[in-house]
Amino acid sequence: MHCPKAVSALTLGLLISTSALAQQNTAAPGSPSATAAIDGRQLPPPDPKFGGVIKDGALQSKPWWPPRVAPPKDAPNVLLIITDDAGFGVPSTFGGVIPTPTMDRIANEGLRYNRVFSTALCSPTRAALITGRNHHSAGFGVISEQSTGFPGYNSIIGKDKATIGRILLDNGYGTSWFGKDHNTPVYTASQVGPFDQWPIGMGFEYFYGFVGGDANQWEPNLFRNTTQIYPFQGKPPGTWNLVTAMADDAIDWMTRMHQTDPSKPLFIKYAPGATHAPHHPTKDWVDKISAMHLFDDGYEKVRERILENQKRLGVVPKDTKLAPWPKEMLKPWDQLSADEKKLFIRQVEVFAAYAAYSDHEIGRVIQQFQDLGRLDNTLVIYINGDNGTSAEGGPLGTPNEVAFFNGLNELPVDVQMKFYDVWGTEQTYNHMSAGWSWAFDTPFDWFKQNASRLGGINQNMVVSWPARIKDKGALREQFVHVIDVVPTILEAASIRPPEMVDGIKQAPIEGTSFAYTFDKANAKIASRHKTQYFEMMGQWALYDDGWMLSTKVNRAPWEAFGPANPDPLNNQVFQLYNLNKDFSQTDDIAAQNPQKVKEMRQKFVAEAKKYQVFPLDASVAARIVAPRPNITAGRKEFVYTRPMTGLPQGDSPLLLNASYTITADIDVPQGGAEGMILTSGGRFAGYGFYLLQGKPVFLWNMVDLERIKWEGPDALSPGRHTVEFDFKYEGIGAGTLQYNNFSGLAQPGTGTLKVDGKEVATKRMQKTLPMILQWDESFDVGSDTLTGVNDADYKPPFPLTAKLNKLTIEVDRPQLTPADIKKLQAAMQEKASAD
Repeated sequence: MHCPKAVSALTLGLLISTSALAQQNTAAPGSPSATAAIDGRQLPPPDPKFGGVIKDGALQSKPWWPPRVAPPKDAPNVLLIITDDAGFGVPSTFGGVIPTPTMDRIANEGLRYNRVFSTALCSPTRAALITGRNHHSAGFGVISEQSTGFPGYNSIIGKDKATIGRILLDNGYGTSWFGKDHNTPVYTASQVGPFDQWPIGMGFEYFYGFVGGDANQWEPNLFRNTTQIYPFQGKPPGTWNLVTAMADDAIDWMTRMHQTDPSKPLFIKYAPGATHAPHHPTKDWVDKISAMHLFDDGYEKVRERILENQKRLGVVPKDTKLAPWPKEMLKPWDQLSADEKKLFIRQVEVFAAYAAYSDHEIGRVIQQFQDLGRLDNTLVIYINGDNGTSAEGGPLGTPNEVAFFNGLNELPVDVQMKFYDVWGTEQTYNHMSAGWSWAFDTPFDWFKQNASRLGGINQNMVVSWPARIKDKGALREQFVHVIDVVPTILEAASIRPPEMVDGIKQAPIEGTSFAYTFDKANAKIASRHKTQYFEMMGQWALYDDGWMLSTKVNRAPWEAFGPANPDPLNNQVFQLYNLNKDFSQTDDIAAQNPQKVKEMRQKFVAEAKKYQVFPLDASVAARIVAPRPNITAGRKEFVYTRPMTGLPQGDSPLLLNASYTITADIDVPQGGAEGMILTSGGRFAGYGFYLLQGKPVFLWNMVDLERIKWEGPDALSPGRHTVEFDFKYEGIGAGTLQYNNFSGLAQPGTGTLKVDGKEVATKRMQKTLPMILQWDESFDVGSDTLTGVNDADYKPPFPLTAKLNKLTIEVDRPQLTPADIKKLQAAMQEKASAD
C-alpha cells in the first residue's frame, strides 16, 4: 500500500495501526490463543490492562491472557538479500556474462530496478540498509575498522535508530541474520561484549555468520549468535564452504520456525560474503565457469559485450555510452604478456564462479519458501552489491588481500603465478585485477570506494512479491537508495515506524518508501526520493532530481597510503551531469553551468551538516590504525595465566609499529613439549610464538610472501623455563599519522629470542608490517584456531603441551618528541601550500 503525499507519516501510522489492530484479533479476547497487532508507536508495547474478573475465589473469577503480538493481517515474509562488492554489470539479470539464474527468476516474477544506490563501501551501506537512515546518521561514515571519534564515523548505531530487525521483532515477526555482519564495532567484537551492537542486540533473534568485513570462506571466524563455532573442523580441504553452509542454516532456521508456528511471518537478512575478497568458490563452480570461456578475449571486450546485453535487455537506454578505457591506469588487454593474460583469466574465472555459486545457494533459500508454501506472500528484495566492484586487488590482482591493506598492492606477476594452481582455494586470500572490476561496473566507470562515480554507487536490484506485484518482468527506473528499504518493508507490512523504543525517542527515518513502484500504474511516475548526498573518504557527490554534482576522482582505491587531501570540501575538481539524459555519467557539463555547480555545492554542505558528514576526512589507510576505544587502549602490559582463544584483532594487543617484549613462564614435562604459546593472525599475515620439536620459535608471517624466523638451537629440557622474545622498533610510530605522514610506520627493528635470560637468536627485520594482521583470525593463547602462521611447521590447533604458568606482553609505543612534532608540522604545512 501507499498513501498520497498529503497524508503525513504519522497519519499513515495511525491508519495502519487502527485497521491492523482490528484485523488481527484472531480469537476471543483474553483467551490463550488470542493475538493482536500493536499500534507500534512504542516498542516494546506497554503491557495491556488485565481484562478479566478477579473475585475472592478462582471459581467466581474470569481469567484473561494478554494477546500475543502478531503483525497486521497479511503482513508478508521478507527475504532481504544483499551481495558484496558487485557492480552493475556482474549479474546476467542486468546484462552481465556471469550466470545468475536465481536473480533472473526473481526479476521475471517481479521487477528490475536500475537506479538503486549504495554508499560506495560495505558497512556504511549495510548500516543505512538496516536503519533507513543515511550512513553518517547511523555512525558509519566509513567501515568500523576505520572508525574515528566523531558522531558520523564512530561505527555506533545510536539507540535512537532502531533497526528493521528490532521493529519487526517487536511487531511479531521472527527475525534472523545470515552471513556478513559488518556493523559491530571492532572494539566490541570479543566475548567481553557488550553485545548490543551485535545482530542479536539489534533485533535479530538468530545470527549465523561472521563479524567483520570479510572472511575466509573455507575456515571463517563463524558465530552462532555470540558463540564462535567450527563446523568445518575435521572436514577435508575444499569440502566445506560457508556459502553453502549459511544457506543450509537459513533453510533449517526457517523450516523450524514454520513448523513451530506457520502463522508467524519471517524476516531474513541474507548477506553472503560473495563477492568480497577472498574469492572462495568450490572447485565444481570454477570448472563450470572455466568451461564457458567467458573471459578469453579480455576485459575490454567483456565490457563491450556487457553493454550490448544491457541495451538488448532494456536495462539501460539505447544511447548509453562507455567512458574511454583508463589505459594510463589499467593496461589494455592487447599490451599484456602471455603470463599476465593467463593469470588474469584465472583470477576472473574464480570471481565469476564465486558470484554464480552464491546466486545458486540463494536460490535454494528462495526455493525453501516455495516448498513451505510461503513464497506467494514473501517480499524478496535482492540487491546486487553493497557498492561497486572492488578494485582493491590493484591493477595486477593479488593472491593475498591482506598484502593490499599493508601497502603491497602490485605484486609482480611472476610471484603471483606461484599461486596459479591454488587460486581461490584455502591457500589464497585472493583478489582479481582491477581491469575486471572496471568491466563489471559497466556501463559506469570507477569502483567501490568512489562515492562520486556511478561505478561505485549505482547498484541494481530485483523485487518480487507474487501476492502483490503483478507487473512481472518489468523495469523500474525511479531513484532508490538503500535507506529506502526500511520504509518500504514497513509499508508492505502495514507497520508504522516507532516513535519510542526502550523509552528513547526515535530519530526520523530518512528514506522514502518505493512501494509505490510495485503498481504498474506507477511504472513511469517520477521518483519520490528527490535528493541524496554521497561521501566516502573525501570523495563526494550530490544527486538532486536527476542532476549529479561529482568530485573528480583523485585517488584509485588501491592508492590508500599517501597523504590525504587536506581540504576535501573545497580542494576538488567539480563535475556536473544530467543523468536524465546521460545514464552513464559520461558528459561533464560543469563548464556550461557554473551557477548550477555553485547551487549544488551549497546544497551538499546543507545535507552534510544535516546528516553528520562533517568533519570530512580524505584519509584511508591512516584511519585503520587510528586510536579507538578498544579494551587494550592505554594498556602497556597484558597477562594471561591459562589458554584462551578467539580474541579478535580489534580487541587484542597490537604489536605493530612498537617495541614489545613477550615472556612465557612454562613447565616442560618429561619427554619434552611443543605447541603454540601465542599467535595472532594466520596464514596470510601474523605472528606465532611456539615450541617446535621442543625448540622455541618466534615467527613473523609477512603477508604470506616471506616468513622471518627466530629459532633456538636446542630443545627445552624438562622443568621450568622462561622463554622471551624482545623486539626493539626503530621508527617513531603511528603518531606521525596525525600529521598526514606515514613515515613512522613499517620501520625496521631487531628481535631477540631468549631462553632463561640467555640470547639464543637475534635478527633484524628490514621492514615491519604497518597496518594490520589477518583481520578474520584471532589472538590465541595456548593453541591456534583457524589457519596457522606457518604451514611448514605445524597444523592447527597445535595445542601447547607444556604447562603455561604465565604469559606477559609488554608494549612500548614510541612517543613523538617536540622536535619530531615540529618537523612533521613543517612538512604538513609545506604539502598543504603545494596543494
